[in-house]
Amino acid sequence: METKITKLLNFNKVHDFYTELGLSPEQLRADSEFSIYNLKSFPLHSLKRSPIYRANFFSFVFAKQALGKCYCDGNSFDVVPGTVYFNNPGYIRQFSLDYVESLHYLTLSEGFLKENVHPEVFDEFPFLLCESLNPKVLSQAQFSELEHLYLQIQSAYASSSPYKNKLIGHLMVAVLLKIKEFWWQGPATEMQLTRASEITNKFKIMLEKHYRELSKGMHERANRVQDYADELCLHPNYLNNIVKSQTGKSVGCWIAEKTISEAKSLLRNSTIPLKEISYRLGFMEPQNFSTYFKKHTQSTPLIYRQSM
Repeated sequence: METKITKLLNFNKVHDFYTELGLSPEQLRADSEFSIYNLKSFPLHSLKRSPIYRANFFSFVFAKQALGKCYCDGNSFDVVPGTVYFNNPGYIRQFSLDYVESLHYLTLSEGFLKENVHPEVFDEFPFLLCESLNPKVLSQAQFSELEHLYLQIQSAYASSSPYKNKLIGHLMVAVLLKIKEFWWQGPATEMQLTRASEITNKFKIMLEKHYRELSKGMHERANRVQDYADELCLHPNYLNNIVKSQTGKSVGCWIAEKTISEAKSLLRNSTIPLKEISYRLGFMEPQNFSTYFKKHTQSTPLIYRQSM
């Protein structure tokens, strides 16, 4: 596959990805935070060669019967029957498919993970913060175990049950546990990192750890770009340039998105007063938190909580 980047597209939502391919999957809304489809249901010519893109969502591929090739940030690999692989947000991807009989493509946002799997999902499944796992061709027995789970997820996704997101969340826990069992054994399982990728990966892990501790009241304020640069012994401009070149987003943008993600999780999953949430996220005044939240979501924290 040609990997020279001539045009790079950025997809914040999976709906944007399918639209670019000229596809309109059932049930997929513009703001959908979860999806799963068997790509066999789409015309093969739409999947023959994807654009080069950067996605702001997690994705899992379960290729039971498919042939093709995938590319992720300088690494390429063949898609053959039994292939399973995972990508996290921010990295450059492309794929081409020559044959598809059964290939399920599952996508989900960080917000969906934290709301429906577990608020501290990255503690139990640290590979979700990896740059990318090496793809794995599973044995038939191993793949059958995963297939049993992802088909249940697809069935739940297609249902109209008011509890379907929670059901999907519980099934995703089982999928993630199977991934740990079958092939994730720490950093050795990850794709080889360049220096820039290594810095970006460390920053993302530090960011997640800091906000987890911040939400528990272990820090008085949120870290700024300078704080992360100091911890990595880098100039803040250099850190910002590296992270932006690797992910398409500046350090400040990552911080803002993480702040909003944590705020949404606390508003949805707790009865903690808004004043306390604002303090936990490093805002000295609740009004500052409310203004910040509305700027990024077009909704006040109170209205957002009441809509849940």
